[in-house]
Amino acid sequence: MSQSEFEREAKLAMSAKLFEMDKLSSSQAAELAGMARVDFLFELKRFGVSPIQTTADELHEDIANAKKAASRR
Repeated sequence: MSQSEFEREAKLAMSAKLFEMDKLSSSQAAELAGMARVDFLFELKRFGVSPIQTTADELHEDIANAKKAASRR
C-alpha cells in the first residue's frame, strides 16, 4: 500500500469511527474523509458501521409519533 493509499484509508477509518461514536454527522465525517457523503455512507459497510445511527428507543418513539399523527387525520 502506498503512503497516499494508507493516508486515505486511515482518514476513512477515523471518520467511520467518529461517526459510529456519534461525534460527527455523516456530512462532517465524509468531509473529514475527503469524499462525498453518499460515497462515505457506502464505505461504512467495510468497517462494520451502519449508516443508520438510530437506537431502538428512538425508533419506537418515531413509530409512536407516526401512529399519533396518522390517527389525527
